[in-house]
Amino acid sequence: MVKVNGYEIKPGANLTKANLTKANLRDTDLRGADLFGANLFGADLRGANLAGASLATADLTSADLTKAYLAGADLTGANLTGSDLEDAELLGANLTDADLTKAYLAGADLTGADLTGADLTGASLRGAYLAGAYLAGANLTDADLRGAYLAGAEVVETNLTRANLTDANLTRAFLTDANLTGAIMPDGTRYA
Repeated sequence: MVKVNGYEIKPGANLTKANLTKANLRDTDLRGADLFGANLFGADLRGANLAGASLATADLTSADLTKAYLAGADLTGANLTGSDLEDAELLGANLTDADLTKAYLAGADLTGADLTGADLTGASLRGAYLAGAYLAGANLTDADLRGAYLAGAEVVETNLTRANLTDANLTRAFLTDANLTGAIMPDGTRYA
């Protein structure tokens, strides 16, 4: 067992509203932990196992979650502004209404993730895997989706204004009522 800022860091830990600002939680095992409303601003969570953890409304602004394992995690309403989620595993994660403005999600696996209503303005999802993901009502204005895999994704009423979809795979993606104004399409042409 590890202690950080006086908190026990272990699987299933109750860390509701814990103050873990800029904490070094690299490679820690927090499977199933309750981090509801926790302050993880600037925390180092590289390689951490947060599978099934509750991070709803948590502040993860500028946190480093590179290669973190967040399968099935609840990030409803979490603030992930400017966070680094490169190559993170977010399979089936709930990111409903999360703020991912300018987040770096290159190579992240978001298979089946729920991003309904999420704000991904200016986010980088280059090469991200979003098969079967739910992006209904999400804001992807100016997002970088080059080479992203969106096969079977639900992109209904999603704002993709000026998004870069060059080489993205949109096979069987549901783009009903999506705003594609100024977006660069998979073939490199700009949508009028």
